[in-house]
Amino acid sequence: MIRKVVVLGYGMAGARLADEIRARDPRGDRVSLTVIGAEPHAAYNRILLSAVVAGTMRPELVRLHDQGWAAAHGVDLRIGNAAMRIDRQARTVVLDDESTVDYDALVLATGSRPWLPPVEGLALEEGTPAPGVVAFRTLDDCDRIVEAAKFGAPVAVLGGGLLGLEAARGLAGRGHLVTVVHPATHLMERQLDHGAGQVLARALGKLGIDFRIGASAARYLPGDGLKLDDGSTVPADLVVVSAGVKAEVALAAEAGLEVDRGVLIDDALRTSDGRIHSIGDCAQHPGTVSGLVEPAWQQAAVLADLLTGTDVSARYRGTNVVTKLKARGIELTALGEAHAEVGDPSAEVLCLTDPARGRYAKLVVRDDRVTGAILLGAPDAAATITQYYDRGVPIPEDRLAVLLGRALPSGAQIAASPADLPASAVVCRCNSVTKGRLVEAFRAGATDVTEMASVTKATTGCGSCRDAVCGIADWLTETS
Repeated sequence: MIRKVVVLGYGMAGARLADEIRARDPRGDRVSLTVIGAEPHAAYNRILLSAVVAGTMRPELVRLHDQGWAAAHGVDLRIGNAAMRIDRQARTVVLDDESTVDYDALVLATGSRPWLPPVEGLALEEGTPAPGVVAFRTLDDCDRIVEAAKFGAPVAVLGGGLLGLEAARGLAGRGHLVTVVHPATHLMERQLDHGAGQVLARALGKLGIDFRIGASAARYLPGDGLKLDDGSTVPADLVVVSAGVKAEVALAAEAGLEVDRGVLIDDALRTSDGRIHSIGDCAQHPGTVSGLVEPAWQQAAVLADLLTGTDVSARYRGTNVVTKLKARGIELTALGEAHAEVGDPSAEVLCLTDPARGRYAKLVVRDDRVTGAILLGAPDAAATITQYYDRGVPIPEDRLAVLLGRALPSGAQIAASPADLPASAVVCRCNSVTKGRLVEAFRAGATDVTEMASVTKATTGCGSCRDAVCGIADWLTETS
């Protein structure tokens, strides 16, 4: 019997789930798949939107599916269609065109929406951004930003988190005078400690970005800019808001499902209704944080196993997240418990700082294993420590060598070239693709980066592994 699976949301999580289901059930023998998306676009990679704003990537290059994808894979795809209500008793979803879709299993992949801070003048009465204000979240937002920001015009970015800094770097690269307003004590406070945040601000400052840290916007004055709580004003022809997101839980809450910050799910990605699952930004699982691609795609793989019956024992146990800032000229990796302090009696914490050169390195070790790190301006150390973190193996006694990237697992040499990387090294974290998997794909006929990406999905997440994949492809071509 074919199972009717309906996915609400055609963003990164929903699109990835559809891919994973069809990878396990190519002809649709087990699963009849319907995907419903409110946006009028085909699925695209939100992680790469800052590159679109920067002008280094064309919008069509961030698409996850081409125009003929749905027909080629037997998927009933309905874009520009919003779900209005879930009838759990009848097991149907009511859409905005008053049509209904029946389901045996329903997946909520509705994502999140940008949060507009309660700043006077920032939003209209209906809650939408005021003229001159753009909440940076969608592909359409990129168009609005590029159209509204005339060359050389002052731009204020409200929010010094990951996405806000990527947007700021992209706009600065286009020649804009950018000021980041961030109310916390330092940048990226979720991922970085105070010292790293200060070094990062100094490094970005050298790239033409100004900062107002520890200050909050009090009022938006169209044509003038942002008035801050200290009475000063930040000039801005455009205000880009990247102050956080809220999970889209309205449908779930109205249907009577248990929600908190997101839709509550267990290790089988089930909500409080066993026929309804949830993944991605709208889901809340105790083992991960929202807003990152790696957890969403791991959840999609587990749920595809369950929905197709490929592996009914599959469970999602959480994700060890590694965060990378994708800003040209900045190399930043943060992982695990990065906020542990030097002198913590329960851990070994090493910290080196070199603000003048934009470098900061911190390592947290418990029971001889890496449990946290911040690496700014230290790509070799980031590669080394990430391997230790991923593999969970004991590190050498010379902690300083580890912090400097001079001690790889199993005594391997520092990876000066792709040939030095072990086959087990994870090259693309978003998709858990190892060097060995890339080599297999190459030997099976995927002889360039585009073909490798198609086969393995490497480079299709945050994009930070593209240089490494290119290096491996070049090395394989030269040695074949």
